Amino acid sequence: MKKGNDDVLNGITQEMRRGTITLAVLSQLQEPQYGYSLIVLMNEKGFEIEANTLYPLLRRLEKQGVLESSWDTDGTKPRKYYKLSEFGLDAYSRLTAAWKNLNSSINILIDEEGDND
Repeated sequence: MKKGNDDVLNGITQEMRRGTITLAVLSQLQEPQYGYSLIVLMNEKGFEIEANTLYPLLRRLEKQGVLESSWDTDGTKPRKYYKLSEFGLDAYSRLTAAWKNLNSSINILIDEEGDND
């Protein structure tokens, strides 16, 4: 495959991934997590995420009321913990249902296309 084609496919893959990052992050915030712990947790589970992607997302979701935060100042370094708010729990439930529906529909389309080979 030509380099130009690789660039196109990488761009499309990034667009597709961007649409799933919010749901992936919300899925890990049933229990409070601070930013770095969330990065480690997600990376361990195979979902690579970088700090420059995560922290702006956490701030935006908090501003929208999806997340709530609290500071833990007991340790040597203060840490801001995030978790789903009441609204966030409902939003996560609805987004999960939408994801499963969309995933099911796409799988049908992909499988149908495979039948035509």
